[in-house]
Amino acid sequence: MRFQHSAAIWTDFPALVPMALYAEGITPDVSVKDRVAVHAERAAARLATASESDLPEIRAWRRAFSRMGLKPTQYRCASESLLRRYRKEGALPSLHPLIDLCNALSIAYAVPIAVFDVSKIAGSIEVRYAKGDETYLTFAGETEHPPAGEVVFADAEGRAHARRWTNRQSGLSAVRDETSTVLIIAEALHETAEADLTHLLSTLTTELTTLWPVTPKSALLTPTSPAFTA
Repeated sequence: MRFQHSAAIWTDFPALVPMALYAEGITPDVSVKDRVAVHAERAAARLATASESDLPEIRAWRRAFSRMGLKPTQYRCASESLLRRYRKEGALPSLHPLIDLCNALSIAYAVPIAVFDVSKIAGSIEVRYAKGDETYLTFAGETEHPPAGEVVFADAEGRAHARRWTNRQSGLSAVRDETSTVLIIAEALHETAEADLTHLLSTLTTELTTLWPVTPKSALLTPTSPAFTA
């Protein structure tokens, strides 16, 4: 499994700080309720004094979406969408223990976190500009073709596992009960991104090793060391 961002993405978004983590041994029979509550409390504390759109992490993604030609109030990064839902409903839906945990961390740190079932990825995955011939499977089972120039997570067979960068994941590689091996990606663009993602990676690693019998492999990526291999 290899993950990286293309050189063009690094050039166009020099503030980017990505985090990658690979883990084997994930199961659906784990309770994360208490841990989700702890991280949700952090999000609630931040939302008590500011709306999600005021947070520096979200403002940075909104600027990136604008640069990509997307209207930020129409297409939101995943963390902003989760924060909006959490602010309005006071909770997030329970889907799978790993997804629930990562969603809680996403709102706590206000950064998008993607979780992929590695068994559904062909060879490698790269965040890059679409060529126009990629295929994307929606959660409803429909096939879409991202237009050329859109930022996608594309594997070696040209399947897009996320559209509009951090806006929407694919149903193809979504985590399900049978998922055992995962790739977790977090990305940030704000001023303190490196420190925040270092802390997030430490927190996530502790949570995973406490809840599951896993030995994660992880890294923060940089323009000079842009690839993660597991």
